[in-house]
Amino acid sequence: MTTMTDRCVELHKVLECLPLIKYPFDISKMPRTGIYFFYEDGESWGHGGEKPRIVRVGTHYNNNFCSRILDHYIPDSKMNFDIHKPPPHDRSVFRKNIGRAILNRECNPYLEVWDIDFTTRKKRNEQSHRRNIDEEKRVETEVTKMLREKFSFRFIMMENERDRIGNEGIEAKIIGTLARCSQCNRSTGWLGRHSPKYEIRDSGLWLVQHLESEGLTEWDMERLSKSTKETERWVDKSNKTRQEKLHF
Repeated sequence: MTTMTDRCVELHKVLECLPLIKYPFDISKMPRTGIYFFYEDGESWGHGGEKPRIVRVGTHYNNNFCSRILDHYIPDSKMNFDIHKPPPHDRSVFRKNIGRAILNRECNPYLEVWDIDFTTRKKRNEQSHRRNIDEEKRVETEVTKMLREKFSFRFIMMENERDRIGNEGIEAKIIGTLARCSQCNRSTGWLGRHSPKYEIRDSGLWLVQHLESEGLTEWDMERLSKSTKETERWVDKSNKTRQEKLHF
């Protein structure tokens, strides 16, 4: 019988043929749609050797894969926010969760304000008086530095939104598989251990949703393998086209 630990091994291995992308990267070489898999320096899988383990999985609505990646890494211009604008972490729960762990590790009471979602005008009108923009920019800068220096990601292309998103989507099943693996554990120095979210502390993943989802089936793995091979071909073709243009 195939266990979720077995599936975790299969998942990590099937993605190994894809490039591991680190900052800085060319956003124009990313697809319109897909699923991304984040890895973090110092975090290894538990199946032998020092291979990196997946610490976050994500996808998106519509055709905004590139925008979603930029929500996490943010261009420097996004740091020009003020009390009348939402901070970058309100556009990325990944950034919000990293910032939560940083603030909680510091026993910093500003965590309470960091948790507020300022994307709505109503919330900004009601709660903006509590904001300390200098403090927000300090933490946002630290989050950006971590993402750019310690994280990398792979992606697979997957056009059909219904296949990717929701409780029955393959994103949820991937997360459920990772969360149920009995061997992939967080390192002793992992920042997520300081998260105020028990789901993150316990799972070793920068995730709260879909941790209890059913895992990947054999059919799901076949779909993933097919998508991975298609993505590999797309990446190779894109790189070849780019080189041809450069030498024109």
